[in-house]
Amino acid sequence: MSRRIIPVADVSAIPHVAGAPLAASGTLADALSRPLRDLRISVTDRCNFRCVYCMPRAVFGNDYPFLPHSALLTFEEIERLARIFVAHGVEKIRLTGGEPLLRKNIEWLIERLAALTTPEGRPLDLTLTTNGSLLARKARSLRDAGLSRVTVSLDALDDMLFKRMNDADFAPGAVLDGIAAAQAAGLAPIKVNMVVKRGTNDGEILPMARHFKGSGTILRFIEYMDVGTSNGWNMTEVLPSADVVARIGEHFPLVPLEAHTPAETAQRWGYADGSGEIGVISSVTRAFCGTCTRARLSTEGKLYLCLFASSGHDLRALVRGGASDEAVATAIGHIWQARDDRYSLLRGSATDSTSAGQPRVEMSYIGG
Repeated sequence: MSRRIIPVADVSAIPHVAGAPLAASGTLADALSRPLRDLRISVTDRCNFRCVYCMPRAVFGNDYPFLPHSALLTFEEIERLARIFVAHGVEKIRLTGGEPLLRKNIEWLIERLAALTTPEGRPLDLTLTTNGSLLARKARSLRDAGLSRVTVSLDALDDMLFKRMNDADFAPGAVLDGIAAAQAAGLAPIKVNMVVKRGTNDGEILPMARHFKGSGTILRFIEYMDVGTSNGWNMTEVLPSADVVARIGEHFPLVPLEAHTPAETAQRWGYADGSGEIGVISSVTRAFCGTCTRARLSTEGKLYLCLFASSGHDLRALVRGGASDEAVATAIGHIWQARDDRYSLLRGSATDSTSAGQPRVEMSYIGG
C-alpha cells in the first residue's frame, strides 16, 4: 500500500481575528517590505500525470487517498477569498493543481475571477498552468470564460523520454496540439515550462529551444527543485541555469533582456536574431526571495507564504465558520504582515529551520 503524504498545515494556528481590524487598502507589505501582488490557487490535488519530480507513482499510486470533494474549496469560496486578496493588492491570479483542468466546470470559476478588478479598476492578469493533456479540447472555452494566458509543462520532445517522465503514457505530440489550440484561441503569450533534471532530460534542452524558437512561445527552463519530500531530490541532479544558457548560446546567440517586473522569477534572454526569447528559473542556484510577492492557496483553503513552507494557515475554517469579509481580510493582512519566509536564500544555512528535519508541503498540493 502506498503511504499518504499528509499536506502539512498548522491546524493549531488557525488565523485569529480578534486583533485590531486591518482593512484591505491594496498596500499590504510583509516583514521584509514585500507587497502582496500574486496569488496562486490550487483547485485540485489530482493529476492524470505521475511526473517523477512531482507525483511519483511509487507514492501517488492507485490507492492514494486524495482529498474528498467536500474538503475542497467550492468555486464560490475561491471567488470570495480571491476578491479579498485582490482588495489587499493582488494583481495576478494563477490557477494550478494538481492538474487544474481536471476540476469539473473550471470555466465557471474563471468567468467569476475574470470579472474581478483591482481597486484602481484594472482587470486581473488571470492565468493557468496545465500539463496540456486536456488543453486542445478546452482552450477555446477557457478563453471565452476570460482566461488571459496559459503556461504549459513540457519536459521533453522525445516520445519515449516524455512518457517515461510523465509515467502516464502521454505523448508530447498531444501537448503540442494543446499549445497550438491555445495559440489559436488567443491565450498568448504562451509559456512552456521545462523542468530540467541532469542526467534525465538535459539532452532535450537544445531540441526544445530549436522547436520553439521563432514560434512566439516563450520557453522557460526550471531548475529541479527540492519541493516536498516525495520526489527524492538530490543536488547532483540539478543543472544550473547558467549551464542551460551556455548550452543554448553555443548554437543560438543570446542577449540578456530586462525583467518585466521586479518580482519576476525568470531571467529573460532573447535570441540575438530577434526570433523570440527564453527564460530560466534558478530557484536553487540563484535565490529570488527578496522580491517574492506570491501567496499560495491550497486546494482545501490553506494559505502558504512560500513554495517551500512547512505549515499553512487555515482560511477555510474562517470561511466556513461564518467569518465576515472584514474578519477574513484582517486575518490575511496580519498573516502577510508577519511573513519573513526566504527559504531559497537560506537553503542549507545554519538559520534554515525548514531543512532541519521539518516536512515541507508537496508541490502537487499547492502548485509550482
